[in-house]
Amino acid sequence: MLSLFRLNVYDLPVNVSLNYLWCSGFMISGFMIVQVISGVVLSFLYVCGADVSFGCVMSLTNEGLFTWLVRYSHIWGVSFIFFFIFLHIGRALYYSSYSKLGVWNVGFVLYLLMMVEAFLGYILPWHQMSYWAVTVLTSVMDSVPLVGPAIYRFIVGGFSVNENTLIRVFSAHVCLAFVIVGLSVIHLFYLHKSGSNNPLFISSGYSDVVRFHSYFTVKDGFMFLVSAVCFVTLMWLCPDLVVDTEAYLAADPLVTPLSIKPEWYFLPFYAMLRSVESKLGGLILVMLFLFLLWLPTYNEACCYWDARQLVFWSLVSLFVLLGYLGACHPEYPYVLVGKVASVLLVILLFVFKGSWIVPYSGGLVWWPGFL
Repeated sequence: MLSLFRLNVYDLPVNVSLNYLWCSGFMISGFMIVQVISGVVLSFLYVCGADVSFGCVMSLTNEGLFTWLVRYSHIWGVSFIFFFIFLHIGRALYYSSYSKLGVWNVGFVLYLLMMVEAFLGYILPWHQMSYWAVTVLTSVMDSVPLVGPAIYRFIVGGFSVNENTLIRVFSAHVCLAFVIVGLSVIHLFYLHKSGSNNPLFISSGYSDVVRFHSYFTVKDGFMFLVSAVCFVTLMWLCPDLVVDTEAYLAADPLVTPLSIKPEWYFLPFYAMLRSVESKLGGLILVMLFLFLLWLPTYNEACCYWDARQLVFWSLVSLFVLLGYLGACHPEYPYVLVGKVASVLLVILLFVFKGSWIVPYSGGLVWWPGFL
């Protein structure tokens, strides 16, 4: 066991040119540990039931510093995880790290499962926004031809969102967390097997290397310390910054909020969903975007091409714009701008993945004239 630890952590060969962007994976792992620990504690305190869940969650917030700390560390932990996930994926796109198929495929599945896990956790407090968010999403699933109604009834547990839905969500939320932890280990296995990509985009991930310790343990540790300071500062000074005001109202099936919106890390996808009048059309648009995002083509890194950098930063700008539009009330001109931005995002992502192709042979990325 000790030799395995030394081989995969202490003496792991790492490319010397890796910068601070490569610390994002360690940040995700660190905050995932925070989520697991706080989630286990909350699972012992949580009472699942349509009539009692909201009161239980509010009592955790109001009746003790320890339970307040555990709950808000769980709330802020998921925000930090998704911030670093977006940074992680952005770095992978910029430097074409998706050419390493094993690492990228497992990582992308992890991203999808983390979105599902975060949404399931968002439902559990059973407040106004969580109730109507699950109502909207399950109605989208119900619109899928043939299998949609059957999947809807299986997930919801009836003809509409009810207490059965909450019980199933709680079970899935707890179980899926450990699936994510297991896949994270597999993701790390593939990373150590193939070697990490690097800012110079050289053909071999294990050329010009140093040991992981102490070069990168210090760098990762410093970044986690900075992130932890930001985490604690935000949690204590503005704990409700990422909590909607509707989260302090119990779920009421008879009262619809003026503007239904999910958490900030889902807002771009929510803007894409509502940019198409048809529920099925919006779902297809989101699935097309995720497919193009996953597509593991073999492209040159953005650092060598100004045009590709322009496309990349245009994609980032459009994604951020959709996040802002998703938080806006669905009216003119936000819906119109959302439609244009959604179409442009898919088109530019297709151009980004379909251009600057390089030959692929033997698992190494290479292109003529690099040297």
